[in-house]
Amino acid sequence: MSRSIGAESGLEAGATAPPEGGSAGPLLSLLEGAGGVAATYHGQTLVRHFGDPAGEYRAATERAAVFDRSHRTRLLLTGRAPGQMLNGILTGTLPTARAAPDGDVLGGAATYHAVLTPKGKMVTDLWAFLLGDETSDGFLLDVPVAGREGLLEHLRKSLPPRFARVEDVTARTAMITVVGPGAAEIVSRVALGLRVEAGELEDMAEGEWRAAGTSAAEGLVVVRTEEVWPAAYSVVGPTEGVSALWRASVEAGAQPAGLGVWTTLRVEAGRPAFGTDMDEGTIPVEAGIDVRAIDHRKGCYTGQEVIVRIRDRGHVNRHLRRVLLGEVPAPVAGTELPAAEGDPDKPVAWITSAVESPRFGGVVALAYVRRGVEALRVGDGTVAVEAEPDV
Repeated sequence: MSRSIGAESGLEAGATAPPEGGSAGPLLSLLEGAGGVAATYHGQTLVRHFGDPAGEYRAATERAAVFDRSHRTRLLLTGRAPGQMLNGILTGTLPTARAAPDGDVLGGAATYHAVLTPKGKMVTDLWAFLLGDETSDGFLLDVPVAGREGLLEHLRKSLPPRFARVEDVTARTAMITVVGPGAAEIVSRVALGLRVEAGELEDMAEGEWRAAGTSAAEGLVVVRTEEVWPAAYSVVGPTEGVSALWRASVEAGAQPAGLGVWTTLRVEAGRPAFGTDMDEGTIPVEAGIDVRAIDHRKGCYTGQEVIVRIRDRGHVNRHLRRVLLGEVPAPVAGTELPAAEGDPDKPVAWITSAVESPRFGGVVALAYVRRGVEALRVGDGTVAVEAEPDV
């Protein structure tokens, strides 16, 4: 079985209703009405494509495409001291919020994190936002759907109720991402009312956000993301507002696109996804996300001892790498590969994601490769392993 442009591990095509025990993305009815083809992904029903994955890819890389992000969920952490409680759980620096100089635009920086067990294994990764006052507005956590249940259970065990409480706000919020060379101009116009120019959006670093008005917690928040390789801007907010923004983005020229093409752009960028390339057995250093997710200057957090021990005295035996496999049938997740030199029956790598890549002219994969291996055997040929992760 091979994958084409837009395949995703765990994605089951042909779904027309939420699976038993699952749920539908908040924009699903809107997207299906626009021609979206539904599928299930980690129990979530969302849109896989709109009938033309190749056209969706061209739009995202040459013009603009708009993606529903229903493979993400959102949790709100509030209480007397939510930041203090989060600081001992998240591996990175807590996020910030501020008012912009012109007074009617808010801004800040979301931060990327892992959440770990005491043994240093991942519960999930996530992005954390502070959209206003910590005690009144709380922290918004942007979480992969595959990590939602594990994180909720972890927080219920870790958070003292008198200091912080967690609420799943996914059902009343939504997220879309506009991708492509024309994305900043569209988002500037339809999401921010030209109060933030496209050039300013293009200059933002990953995680920086802007919101028009006086309350980011109640409005639409635009955040720069590098989860895919073309320029990309996510917008998160109340479902009604995000639905209207999706329509406005399409009217402004963005082409609707689904999770399939998003996956192709993500793998081309070398970004791992929790539930596909990372899971509860992964240590962040193995996946290469430690550079972005871990602040080695902060105080104690769960799992820190393991991370510090690896940093100072040890190493991990496998690393996630992007591998350009070339013109071969796209392998399924879990496919094992031997080293270019050595026993052909002894695997030293296994694939987590693989897509047909227009950008690289062949199949591109993310794979865990044993430390020290520089080349892999693929069919009758060999391919080089990237020296450093690009995540």
